[in-house]
Amino acid sequence: MDVNIPLSPKINCFIGSNGMGKTNLLDAVYYLSFCKSALSPSDNGNICHEAPFFMLQGTYTSDSGIDNEISCGLKRGDKKQFRRDGKAYERLSDHIGHIPLVMVSPADNELIAGGSEERRRFMDVVISQYDKEYLNALIRYNKALQQRNVLLRGEREPDAEMMSLMEEMMVVEAVAIHERRKQFTDELIPIFTEFHNAIVGGGEEVSLRYRSHLDENDLAELLAASRADDRRMGYTSKGVHRDELVMQLNGFPIRKEGSQGQNKTYLVSLKLAQFNFLCRKGGETPLLLLDDIFDKLDSHRVERIIDLVSGEGFGQIFITDVNREHIDGILDSINGEYKLFEVKRGETELLKEIVK
Repeated sequence: MDVNIPLSPKINCFIGSNGMGKTNLLDAVYYLSFCKSALSPSDNGNICHEAPFFMLQGTYTSDSGIDNEISCGLKRGDKKQFRRDGKAYERLSDHIGHIPLVMVSPADNELIAGGSEERRRFMDVVISQYDKEYLNALIRYNKALQQRNVLLRGEREPDAEMMSLMEEMMVVEAVAIHERRKQFTDELIPIFTEFHNAIVGGGEEVSLRYRSHLDENDLAELLAASRADDRRMGYTSKGVHRDELVMQLNGFPIRKEGSQGQNKTYLVSLKLAQFNFLCRKGGETPLLLLDDIFDKLDSHRVERIIDLVSGEGFGQIFITDVNREHIDGILDSINGEYKLFEVKRGETELLKEIVK
């Protein structure tokens, strides 16, 4: 199936029943920013049944007016190819941050309900989009961590010299990762609180706190002291790969305290803060993808969110919803240009366009 969509530079709304391809369309946009799917852990899982390959291509115009063509192709069983203006990347990580993007979707609930790895991934996705050295440090740390774990799980007692070498590599990268994560959260928290207050209007107190083994400890000492226990368990128990973002509502863990609407508001506020943060750090306005985010929210909170994202400071926005009346109500409140599409079985039809 070949689909070509001429988009509005401002707001693009996609309506359609469940299973028609709205989220897949947003995932294609996400893929061209992050070199991977937001939905499928397997690249081959993005190829249609019976199809031999998939191809994605998008033309992007920067804030300064420079056009770039980004493309990605993958044949079954082969390595994917990413290109910028026809030139292939040597490393996919070199593309990260070129097209900054923030996505808000029902899957974000895992930030609250899921394990700490979900919250670390949130930090990594944001920081990596403006700090290349952070991404490289993360790659090096994870490689050393993986090698240490291999030694721990070996049949023979790990070589002490090799173990020390892996730990030294981890410590160097962990210090840089910890410093950047702490700086990120310290700067993000007041922005997050401001967005939450703007949506709710008061009456709910939210907090966000970064917690790490490195806050008050020397990682080299922790790793050396935990070798015997780690050997028994077969994995590394100390390090920045165990960091946590503590999320609270009214002084209690939000996963236990929050209603569905409160959780949704917390997450939307967090993602809008992420958007604002990337604008400040990277200079380029990120794309904003809002996938079915208005479910579980009352009309007041929906109205406040729309007021925020349709104002100054936001660029191109993608919104999906199953309810035409819902979308029409949102669009009627927007004093700006937009396009409204209907999605049926992966194909799109332009229903309405306002140009200003």
